[in-house]
Amino acid sequence: MLRIAIQKSGRLSDDSIKLFKECGIQFDSSSSGKLKSISANFPAEFLFLRDDDIPGYVEDGVADLGIVGENVYTETGREVTVVHKLGFSKCRLSLAVPRGTQWNGVQDLQGRGIATSYPRILGNYLKENGVEADIHEISGSVEIAPSIGLADAVCDIVSSGSTLLSNGLKEVEVIYRSEAILIAAPNLSEEKALLLDKIMFRIKAVQAAQNHKYILLNCPAASVNEIMQYIPGMKAPTVLPLVTEGWVSLHSVINENDFWSNIEKIREAGAEGILIIPIEKMIR
Repeated sequence: MLRIAIQKSGRLSDDSIKLFKECGIQFDSSSSGKLKSISANFPAEFLFLRDDDIPGYVEDGVADLGIVGENVYTETGREVTVVHKLGFSKCRLSLAVPRGTQWNGVQDLQGRGIATSYPRILGNYLKENGVEADIHEISGSVEIAPSIGLADAVCDIVSSGSTLLSNGLKEVEVIYRSEAILIAAPNLSEEKALLLDKIMFRIKAVQAAQNHKYILLNCPAASVNEIMQYIPGMKAPTVLPLVTEGWVSLHSVINENDFWSNIEKIREAGAEGILIIPIEKMIR
């Protein structure tokens, strides 16, 4: 049985639980006080932990897998294997200064005090840029540091930036970009490695579906070759004759990123009655 550590609360927890349930792995996540849960249909036990603790649990082999933010993985410096980037819970680690402060670049922080919960990442960034500053490590409420005289600037995780604004700060420099990652213990047994492969198969099927849409359209038979340039499908489109002579129904898959740039070209080629349908799973 795989032991999988996920954050016990917050956005990363919600996104992680949603991913596993989209992979068809059933487990009870309804109780906020629950610390572990065994899956009903997959050999896995889920541990609900503080995000900062997950890399350590995985490194020590207490958990076989874990989902954490890249920022936490980098900051803790634990020796674990990064298996896969998951594409959700994206954020950035940024420098921010009081709103009225003039900003010319990171060199402005030379000899200044910076409050942060990420001293390792910040220290490496300052060193790379040849800046010496006083790093004040605090575990929470970083944004208040300039207003109480603790520091001249802060370095903290930013999603929307609203927290910085409400505390009289402005974001001036992004130093690190993060998203959720799947990590694994360094020496998984052969049996557990096989279970990990099964989970990765499911995760990749879910992710592929999220990035693609199923498209159905009607078009003149003479336009099929032209339209196929824009929606080639996974192997090739499906073409079915319609009752109307000279017309066909074309079924294919289109990448989400290509949809809006190609849809006008598809219409200009003669497509009508275009339907776009979400895909739940996609196995290549």
